[in-house]
Amino acid sequence: MDEKRPEQRGAPVGRRILLGTLGLGAAGVAAAPVLQGGLESFLGAAAQKDPTGLTGLLPNGGGFRYYSVVSSVPEKTAATFRFTVDGLVDRPRSYTLDELRALPQTRVVRDVQCVTGWRVPQTPFEGVTLSRILDAAGVQARGRAIRFTCFDGAYSESLTLDQARRDDVMVALRMRDEPLSHTHGGPARLYVAPMYFYKSAKWLSGITVTPQVVPGYWEERGYDINAWVGRSNGRDDAPTV
Repeated sequence: MDEKRPEQRGAPVGRRILLGTLGLGAAGVAAAPVLQGGLESFLGAAAQKDPTGLTGLLPNGGGFRYYSVVSSVPEKTAATFRFTVDGLVDRPRSYTLDELRALPQTRVVRDVQCVTGWRVPQTPFEGVTLSRILDAAGVQARGRAIRFTCFDGAYSESLTLDQARRDDVMVALRMRDEPLSHTHGGPARLYVAPMYFYKSAKWLSGITVTPQVVPGYWEERGYDINAWVGRSNGRDDAPTV
């Protein structure tokens, strides 16, 4: 996910790494767009190995910050990635990345808003609407909510069934007109356009239909379960548009 990261144990970031990261962060502001992908990859990789959280404070040309709730996340390829659908459904199944890509795709362009305050305007996401996946699975009458799990082994999220069926909620496979990178939660992540970005879980591995909402990782630590931008978490940000 792209929100706050907890304190983690480990050796502090070395002075050379920190100064190099700061230099690259400054360079990203002035660098040509062709350098942006490399800068983002560097910052994302550095953030996963940074127990101090300092790299999460650095901006880059894309406007995002990089956080994780674990020290490292395994990378998945098209050959190793699987997305499972189970719980209170008639037809549980597992999708490969190619199978998800073969489904009809939806494109949504909205502002990304983090509950910590940063905002990235008009960010395109593309993927499969969650409602399409739920319809294919056949949600049973007792199903009232969705629990999302991630292959980082720690993160989770949840939505009510009505929230999950919105046309701006998807299993995202592309962001900013490119395949979703590992740094941004690829190969697939949840994208919940009208809510704070901690709801858009990275490194998505599956969904489980449940009889009631099961609080996610940050909800268990005090964040709002219903994370509508401008109407939750004690903030008054303008809704994402």
